Amino acid sequence: MQINLTGHHVEVTPPLREYAVKKFERIVRHLDKIISINVVFEKQKVNQVAKATISAPGAQFYADEHSEDMYAAIDGLVDKLDKQVKQHKERQSSHKG
Repeated sequence: MQINLTGHHVEVTPPLREYAVKKFERIVRHLDKIISINVVFEKQKVNQVAKATISAPGAQFYADEHSEDMYAAIDGLVDKLDKQVKQHKERQSSHKG
């Protein structure tokens, strides 16, 4: 699995990188065969924005989160993606019946 972290008008510092990778481990536990995770951090006028796309076989997940703090934006982003992944897994398991 590959995690790409990029910043637009934001420097991706080592602590920010470590925090994001640690948070995305939660999603990796729910989804086995992740191909890649692309995360973009942006600084807008007032808000910090975190966007992510997860590519997996047969599925792609996208979410974004706006916050005044980048770490809070990452938390919200991972929560949204985790919810999407759980819903996807529930749909898959209900079809296997």
